[in-house]
Amino acid sequence: MKPEALKASGATVLALDFDGVLAPHGRTEPLPEATAWLVGCCAVFGEERVFILSNKPTRERSAWFKAHFPGIRFISGVRKKPYPDGLFKVIELSASPPAEIVLLDDRLLTGVLATCLAGTSIAYINKPYTDFGSNPLAETFFATLRIIEQTLIRMVPITNNERSNR
Repeated sequence: MKPEALKASGATVLALDFDGVLAPHGRTEPLPEATAWLVGCCAVFGEERVFILSNKPTRERSAWFKAHFPGIRFISGVRKKPYPDGLFKVIELSASPPAEIVLLDDRLLTGVLATCLAGTSIAYINKPYTDFGSNPLAETFFATLRIIEQTLIRMVPITNNERSNR
């Protein structure tokens, strides 16, 4: 999703998952196309309004961001998603209302659930970055989880009223 479209949707703050959203699982830095997209996000929102909310906030990733995007902050020291603690920290640090914060995440039962609990918005990434050749075990595991999540969601009955609200 283009940064301008996110801004036009009412977002003033971005919280970004890392694995699947900026790079395949296990990578220490975003892919070149994700880095170019981050440049656009920083131009539209400002680095201080962009956060990394990953369940794996490694030192290597943090160091990469400090070197390339020093204003983007990593959220750490909070319970992992689906707990909403990381999003509550983004709300606190940005001094923004939950409705203006959008999380970009590729998992329904972690990121999407966390946004429901925190009252923030979600931009669901349904085609995450993957690299089965470099990390087949992790990528297969997460691909399987996504299939299970999608299957479970399809099984939940939706009333006509809920359909009209989507």
